[in-house]
Amino acid sequence: MAFEAYDEHEQSELVQQWLRQNGLSIVVGIAIGLVGIFGWQQWNKHKAGHQSEAANLYEQVQTAAAANKNESADTYTEQLIKDYADSSYAVFAVSDRAQRQVQAKQLDKAIDSLNWAEAHAADANLKALTQLRIARVLLAQGKAADTLAALDRLPPNSFEGAAQELRGDALVKLGRPDDARKAYLAAKAALGENALPSVQMKIDDLAVAGKQGA
Repeated sequence: MAFEAYDEHEQSELVQQWLRQNGLSIVVGIAIGLVGIFGWQQWNKHKAGHQSEAANLYEQVQTAAAANKNESADTYTEQLIKDYADSSYAVFAVSDRAQRQVQAKQLDKAIDSLNWAEAHAADANLKALTQLRIARVLLAQGKAADTLAALDRLPPNSFEGAAQELRGDALVKLGRPDDARKAYLAAKAALGENALPSVQMKIDDLAVAGKQGA
C-alpha cells in the first residue's frame, strides 16, 4: 500500500515508529551540527582576538622604537615571536628589528632576523619583500654572489625594479659591467616614471668606466 493511501492514524504510527528507530541519530546529528557551528564561531572569535592582541603588541613595538627605546621594542618583539608567531605582526616586528640591527651594523643578527621573518611570512608578497631585504643585507656584507642567489629565489616580477637595481649593484661588485648594465636597464624599464635618478647615474657610470677602460 502506498504511503499516500494510509489514513492519518497509520501515518502517525509510521512516523512514531521511524522516530523510535532513528530519533537518537537525529538528536546526535543536530547536536554535532550545533557544536560545529558553535565551535566555528568560537574559533573565529578566538582568531580575531588573537590577531587583535598581536596588533596591539606590534603597536607597542612601534611606539618604543619611535622613542628610541630599542630594548623595550626588542622585548615586545620577542613576545610576539613567542606567543604570536603565526601572525603577520610578528613578521613585521622582526623585520623592523632587522632594520634596527642594520643601523647598528649588526648585519649577521639582521640576517638571522630576516631569515625568521621569511620562514614565518604566510603572505607571498610579504615573503618576497623579506627575501629582497635579505639580499640587501647580504650585499652590505660584501657577499655579492650570495646576493644574486637570494634574488634568484624571488618569485618572477616581484619588486622587479628594486630587485633588478640590486642585481646590478651585485654584478658591479663581481666585475660584470655588461650584465650589470642590463640589470639597471631592466630596473629602469620596470620602474618607469618612478625610476630614481640613481638608476640612470649607475648606467652612466658604467658607460664612463667602459670608455676609460677601452
